[in-house]
Amino acid sequence: MAEKGEIVIDDDLCKGCGLCEFFCNKECISMGKLGPGGFPIAYISNPENCIGCGICGWMCPDMAIEAYKYVSGRS
Repeated sequence: MAEKGEIVIDDDLCKGCGLCEFFCNKECISMGKLGPGGFPIAYISNPENCIGCGICGWMCPDMAIEAYKYVSGRS
């Protein structure tokens, strides 16, 4: 079964703490995109690596991230 994930980041909620980037072991998230306040926030830098594990969302103190997992090959 192939696992594929998708991450959705709410730019309005992200404060740029970097926890999502630090804990993502697939290197899907990076910091640097400027948010509404003019400070660096998280963005999806390598969406093809995402498996939808959800660690980024669990680590986010502001609940700015939703992670979705899609599994193919299931009956």
